[in-house]
Amino acid sequence: MSRVFNSEAKLKLVQIINEGMGVLQEIETLNEGLNDTVKAIAEELEIKPSILKKAIRVAHKSRLNETNEENEELNNILETVGRTD
Repeated sequence: MSRVFNSEAKLKLVQIINEGMGVLQEIETLNEGLNDTVKAIAEELEIKPSILKKAIRVAHKSRLNETNEENEELNNILETVGRTD
């Protein structure tokens, strides 16, 4: 059964979703800059950019604790804030 959020909780969810979307946009912009830098360094060092990108990802994930969210709760939150399109 889906959880029903009261109006105060809905406002908090809308706020965090909107802020999160802004953060993700910033991340996308930073990733574009990183890709440009990786391409330039890879060219300079005469290696494939994909190899350098993979090295960065592997190095990053070895220090990152992964977390799994349950899909039902995620879907409920997105439906509550009207972001299912």
